[in-house]
Amino acid sequence: MKIGFIGTGVMGTGIILNLLKTNHQVTVYNRTKAHAQTVLDAGANWADSPAAAAQNAEVTISMVGFPKDVEEIYFGDQGILAGAQPQTIVVDMTTSTPALAIKIAEAAHQNNLLSLDAPVSGGDIGAQNGTLTVMAGGDKPAFDFLVPLFSAIAQRVSYFGNAGSGQHTKMANQIMIAGTMTGLTEMLVYAQSAELDLQAVLATLSAGGADNWSMDNYVPRILKDDYTPGFFAKHFLKDLRIALQEADRMELNLPATKLAKQLYEIMVNVDHLGDDGTQGLILTYPKWKPVK
Repeated sequence: MKIGFIGTGVMGTGIILNLLKTNHQVTVYNRTKAHAQTVLDAGANWADSPAAAAQNAEVTISMVGFPKDVEEIYFGDQGILAGAQPQTIVVDMTTSTPALAIKIAEAAHQNNLLSLDAPVSGGDIGAQNGTLTVMAGGDKPAFDFLVPLFSAIAQRVSYFGNAGSGQHTKMANQIMIAGTMTGLTEMLVYAQSAELDLQAVLATLSAGGADNWSMDNYVPRILKDDYTPGFFAKHFLKDLRIALQEADRMELNLPATKLAKQLYEIMVNVDHLGDDGTQGLILTYPKWKPVK
């Protein structure tokens, strides 16, 4: 399949490499071309704009940082909607707002395109290994057509309904992740202060009821003092803000998620660690002592 792909960050690069391995033809655009070099070396083609990436594609996929970036690459003069041909599909895999997903779908339909919002979960490891989880909303015929393509990058692919439903599902995911990230952080601070063997604590908790994906994937990095981003803290803070905005709209009070947002605001805005991975939250705790 001919694919246009906009965004070659940590997640996008892993996804593109897996699409290339399964013999798809991928043309990429990224704001900084140097950041696309890994996928270009692997066989991807370069386009000078989102419109150019979409021009000859059967499906155009985007994965960028923030909703404002999504707005620009879809609705700009050289945006995806300016280049995508009728009867093709646009897929935004960015974690963004449900309202923006609906706006893209409406504009896509006006241009005789199909649209999906299809954010993912699984972090950099999932992107590299092709084991992501895809949560899709939008046009069901587009979803059905793309299931084989999604299978090249994901171990689970699910459809949730009309445009925006994929983004709502990702918000539910991020609310859950917020709890596991604060839990694993404070578990480690507590265990270290109690002078426990942290490796032994991890092995024990992983075998019991406390086991969870965040702990299994991020605690080993923390114990190596590795705070490189599998998922940027600044992007996670963006997600928590979106989740809480949507909760307010639905007249929901989510106090635990509000607290997680406040903690990540300290990490990103006070300690200036937004380019670290989400596991870097532990660096904001004064009692934590680096392991190495």
